[in-house]
Amino acid sequence: MVQTTAGNPLVDVSAEAGSTAGPAAFVGRPRQRARGLAHGLVEDLGEKIRSQSLRPGDKLPTESAIMQAYGVSRTVVREALSKLQAGGLVETLHGVGTFVLQPRPGGVFRLDPGEIAASVDVLSVLELRISLETESAGLAASRRTDEQLVAMRHALDDFEHNVTIAGDTVAPDFRFHLQIAQSTGNPYFADIMRHLGTTIIPRTRISAIRIQDGGAYLSRVNREHEEIYAAIARRDPESARAAMRIHLTNSRERLRIAQEAAQQQKAKAEGASAAGKGNGAGAASSDS
Repeated sequence: MVQTTAGNPLVDVSAEAGSTAGPAAFVGRPRQRARGLAHGLVEDLGEKIRSQSLRPGDKLPTESAIMQAYGVSRTVVREALSKLQAGGLVETLHGVGTFVLQPRPGGVFRLDPGEIAASVDVLSVLELRISLETESAGLAASRRTDEQLVAMRHALDDFEHNVTIAGDTVAPDFRFHLQIAQSTGNPYFADIMRHLGTTIIPRTRISAIRIQDGGAYLSRVNREHEEIYAAIARRDPESARAAMRIHLTNSRERLRIAQEAAQQQKAKAEGASAAGKGNGAGAASSDS
């Protein structure tokens, strides 16, 4: 999967005789105001990916290397990587690294302007889920039984099967997350999940996710689920928390990107409509 970085300007390889290739080092931009650090990092890395300075299959340097190159905190790096994942530019495999994907025009999916109101509520639910299910995954990794792990496996197998036959993926998706909540040994986690029900799954309320690019989207969701499962299976609480946070943060960022694009589209349409009415009024006035 990982390609050579020969010729990649982001890798510091000295051409002097007798020298040894050093670790991957980004040519970062000058330090910015704190408010725009994550955005600036996303723009810079995104441009390097789109221009093929970073090619599909390339493995990004470690978080520490990016922090040093750009002079930013770990939190900024993780936020930026999450946005890049949500935009379909990179993929993070926990414990392995972050890899560049082939950029796809148009993003993950396009949100209909009529679904903006629903997307605002879905984003709020995802914020709640990030807090709730990140800890839930960590506790499940410590407390799950073998029987509960088998139930998670069955849910993921059903999910994967239904992706291939274009069947229902919402029910097994919800079962997987509910089983994790039940595996915490704390009934309140599961009670909250049952109360929220399948509406916690964004595609039950946002039709664009179901209709546009569903196969690629669901395959990515499946890979993220597998990362969570693997960490819980090996009883690794910190990795389970990290994998769940990555999964839900990616969902939030994918939807946020689509929401921003829809809002811009709506504003453009409203501006064009207003301009058309103004031109029509002017023409009527000159005719009279």
